[in-house]
Formats: sequence, C-alpha cells, structure tokens
Amino acid sequence: MTDADKMMFPVCLPLRLDWSEMDMFGHINNVSYFKYIQASRVNYWEQIGLTQLHGEMKLGPILASTSCNFLKPLFFPGNIILQASISFIKTTSFGIRHQILNDKSEVAATADDVIVLYDFVKNEKVAMPADLRLKIELLEGRSF
Repeated sequence: MTDADKMMFPVCLPLRLDWSEMDMFGHINNVSYFKYIQASRVNYWEQIGLTQLHGEMKLGPILASTSCNFLKPLFFPGNIILQASISFIKTTSFGIRHQILNDKSEVAATADDVIVLYDFVKNEKVAMPADLRLKIELLEGRSF
C-alpha cells in the first residue's frame, strides 16, 4: 500500500479469508463481501468514536443503504485488506467508501454505504455533532 492509498483510505482492517466463506464454484461467496464491508464500517465507527457516542448518548448510526461492485474474485486461502474513507458528510448523514484489496493489493471490490445519525431515545435522525465531524476531518486529513 502506498502513502497515497493511506491518505485516500485512512482506516484499514486486515482480515483472513475463511474456508467456510467459499461457494460451490471455489471462490468466496458474494454474501461474504458484505460481511467484510460491515466489519470495515464498524471499524471506521470505532476509529471516530461513534460506538462510544452511542453508549454515552444513545446517538448512533443506522445503515440507510449499501452497495458493492465486485471486480475480482477472492479465493481461500487468502488475506484481504479493507480500506475505508468518508465520501461525503451531509446534515444528518455521511457516506463511507470501502475498498477490498486481495493478496496482490489489487482492488477486488468497491462498496459505498450511506449512514444516518439517529437518536435512539427520541427515535429520530439528528444532525452531525460538530465534535464528530472534527474527528472525521482529523482522521481523513481534510475538511468536508
């Protein structure tokens, strides 16, 4: 991974592919990609303190949408690196762009999430707190 990749995707998570994730065609099943994307998403949330915010204030994320573009098959045995970066921040939502890199550092898939910030006490969406936006901007090394 180059320094440019680290700047574009500041949060990385290495994972080992599991034999149980293969399908009858001998490659990793497409459903498993969504499990990897979920792991990447939660890892990003932990990096910015979003899981802690939920524990303290009952403000947290709701996944509004997710999509994945499958570019190359993955095979067991193997390892992947999940990369994540914020793609946008709006008033009550933000996007996370993911890349799944295979053992050769090739992009095997790209994915996009839309996350809505939600007050679980009031049962309504809420605006992005300024301190959360600042944590994201510091991690990303850019302003939104």
